[in-house]
Amino acid sequence: MSFAGNIDRRAAISALGGGLGLMGLADQIALATEQGAGCHHRPRARRVIQLFMNGGPFQGDFFDPKPALNKYQGQRPGEVELRTERSELLPRLSHHADDICVLRSVYTDNPNHGPALLLMNNGTISPTVPSMGSWLMYGLGSVNQNLPGYVVLCPGRPVRFSILWSSAFLPSQFQGSYVNHSTITPESMIPFLKNDKLSLQDQRDELDLIGSLNRLHGLTRSNDKQLSARISAMETAFRMQSAGHEAFDISAEPTTIREEYGSGHFANGCLLARRLVERDVRFVQVYYGNGQPWDT
Repeated sequence: MSFAGNIDRRAAISALGGGLGLMGLADQIALATEQGAGCHHRPRARRVIQLFMNGGPFQGDFFDPKPALNKYQGQRPGEVELRTERSELLPRLSHHADDICVLRSVYTDNPNHGPALLLMNNGTISPTVPSMGSWLMYGLGSVNQNLPGYVVLCPGRPVRFSILWSSAFLPSQFQGSYVNHSTITPESMIPFLKNDKLSLQDQRDELDLIGSLNRLHGLTRSNDKQLSARISAMETAFRMQSAGHEAFDISAEPTTIREEYGSGHFANGCLLARRLVERDVRFVQVYYGNGQPWDT
């Protein structure tokens, strides 16, 4: 027995089953969306700040359960009499315990530093997969059209670590916008933030002309995604001349706030990240150090 179009019975049943399965999946997705994706509460997160502190201590020394500690509570074996001993490495952690989520289900089968960086940022040790921020931008889009939707704050020039915020096979407009905040003036963090030769109106006219030429060129290139990304990047760069300076100027923060955050690259990165998400930048990464692959 066969079906119209030379489709045999096995193929027809498979196609029907797949269709029914997709109908069921669509129903479950709709239900999950209505119920907050299966959570016990509706999700409220609109923006993300990821603090990537590579070089940190082994998580097993901090958060893994240690039942033997309860067994030997109050005892002090001689083996711990070390000059490097400290009574408490994280003395203020208990004050913030209710705001911390610890994942113990994460694992890897590759113990190397470089692959660990990829795994933490891209979900795989393969460098050809989009980063988490790129997926979020691809799925949710940008909110503030005057600033990049995905910003990476990392001091120094970690060129070989750009794969950690790469968009891989997704269009390039979804990759992270790298900002070197070694020096915290807006002009140093964002090159060519101001144009000293052309007014904003002259730049707008020039950009409109270039955009028209690019779009005409795109008609002959079968919707070239790289060209579209370039056009989008040029528009964002123009709008950043006003919005970017204000967003990246942490000197506008009160002295008391600057003192609360502290000094140093990481403290400045955290303050910049807060200012960016307040202006609807969807995803901001703050790297501790300059991206060197130490313990992650």
